[in-house]
Amino acid sequence: MASPAPILPSYTSSTADKPLLGMTIGDKLDQIVAQYPDNDALISLHQNIHWNYRQLQEEVNRCARALLAIGVKKGDRVGIWAPNCSEWTLTQFATAKIGAILVNINPSYRTHELDYALNQSGARFLITANQFKSSDYTAMLFELAPELNHCTEGQLTSEKLPDLECVINLSTDKHNGMWRWADFINEANKVSQTDVDDLQATLQFDDPINIQYTSGTTGFPKGATLSHHNILNNGFFVAESMGFTSEDRLVIPVPLYHCFGMVMGNLGCMTHGATMIYPDEGFDPGKVLKAVHEQKATALYGVPTMFIAELEHPDFASTDFSTLRTGIMAGSICPAEIMKQVINKMNMKGVQIAYGMTETSPVSTQTGANDSIEKRVSTVGRTQPHLESKIVDPGNGDILPRGEIGELCTRGYSVMLKYWKNEKATEEAIDDSGWMHTGDLATMDDEGYIQIVGRIKDMVIRGGENVYPKEIEEFLYAHPAISEVQVTGVPDKKYGEELIAWVKLNSSAGEITGEELRDYCKGKITHFKIPRYFKFVDEFPMTVTGKIQKFKMREISIQELGLDE
Repeated sequence: MASPAPILPSYTSSTADKPLLGMTIGDKLDQIVAQYPDNDALISLHQNIHWNYRQLQEEVNRCARALLAIGVKKGDRVGIWAPNCSEWTLTQFATAKIGAILVNINPSYRTHELDYALNQSGARFLITANQFKSSDYTAMLFELAPELNHCTEGQLTSEKLPDLECVINLSTDKHNGMWRWADFINEANKVSQTDVDDLQATLQFDDPINIQYTSGTTGFPKGATLSHHNILNNGFFVAESMGFTSEDRLVIPVPLYHCFGMVMGNLGCMTHGATMIYPDEGFDPGKVLKAVHEQKATALYGVPTMFIAELEHPDFASTDFSTLRTGIMAGSICPAEIMKQVINKMNMKGVQIAYGMTETSPVSTQTGANDSIEKRVSTVGRTQPHLESKIVDPGNGDILPRGEIGELCTRGYSVMLKYWKNEKATEEAIDDSGWMHTGDLATMDDEGYIQIVGRIKDMVIRGGENVYPKEIEEFLYAHPAISEVQVTGVPDKKYGEELIAWVKLNSSAGEITGEELRDYCKGKITHFKIPRYFKFVDEFPMTVTGKIQKFKMREISIQELGLDE
């Protein structure tokens, strides 16, 4: 009698024909410029910028010299708070060339979050847009650091932002205490290129180069600290999976402040001599379609809601998709019908799904160009090259058999160095064997495809943005009328999930409405973190031991709001 087939463990490791890149971002850029000097490098349509790789290198080097001229040193934190633009990308590559640590600040941040990110990272320098959408960045900075009104450029001494010394504003208008970008760039004349080259030669690829804030369940964002090695290789292998060459032209409508834009987009293109195309400073479906059409794009990125907006746009029918062949959809699970439309109507036969987290640079798993539609809509693909994945019992950490639900863990070159100045959180996330615990519940099938089935933590994904209830609860607790508050997610047809806050008021609070609480949030926390629904209660569903049962809150909310479908 034949013996039964062995039960496979939920573990995979992935090999690759190509080795990891053992170099810094600056060295790789210089190598690519030598190979493809005349290739289109960066096209920023809303700024009317069109640079080849030689021109991009010249601009990056000028920015690096200017940073040295105003006193930026290796290891200094340089914040960038701006939507997609050429200056964002110049700052990304220039800081990498001189070993400064780029601190990505979400363009949606308001004063409360900006204050936290600048102080937690200890940023000495900040490059900022003047405004974006409804956010007046300059006004917010003057609110946090009124001392800007009376200081010379680069000489800020602020009570609320004690580390911040210098603000560079991308506007052509002059603001008190801030450099204008053009004046800052002129400072480059005070420093020779040899100074940049000499400093670049001392850098190691394991040096920290980037801090990206990811909301934590403890209530405050955590700064995932990433190295050249982390993000350069992740960008390279994501693009390798799509078969990128120096002929590819990628439209990047996703934000640069996030790994999707700056790693999978910018570094994915740069490592192959391909072209980065920015349709606008923020997402505009019409401008994305125009960019694909006019720039003869071969690849397009987006979260599912972006692709839906493009498919429904009036200009869709007149857009030429004949040059498109691939791209990535990430951020949340893609509905099967949308995937089919993207493949058939947008000609993206090779579109892939990618999964990961900021802490893993970001991509850990990816579908392949030849995977079936079924695999592309029901799984997040297989383990990326040079990485390992396993699914473990959340209780004891043991690897589970294939098909069983457990916590997904990832290990390899992509795992962050640490959370910036947060040893406790780092130890909780990365175990003694180097495994990053994602907090996501997943299964692995016999072919190694991974399916995400839920989250251990309470994280809510709204329109591709990770929202952590604890952070919103901490913020709402500061409202004088609120005694207790609990936030959870409820289903939403447009965004996948929306937020509901259950609020218990103080006995002395009097009448207060959800609209008043929404107004309280506006301008202080990012718009997508403001709860859509408020429910006023006298008590919360509890366990016998007094723990709040969020799953029961969710069930009751779904029923009361009529969201059962």
